[in-house]
Amino acid sequence: MTVQEIAVKTIEQLPTDAAWEEILERIDFVAAARKGLRELNEGKGMPIRR
Repeated sequence: MTVQEIAVKTIEQLPTDAAWEEILERIDFVAAARKGLRELNEGKGMPIRR
């Protein structure tokens, strides 16, 4: 799935009366989550020690 397709799907899942701020927050969240997952896949994560 392309970045554009992910953005469109993300926006489509919001309520029809969503404010611009809500749209931006959701896009930022998805972008950050995808970046984090990509970094983990690249071995850049830090192990949790207990």
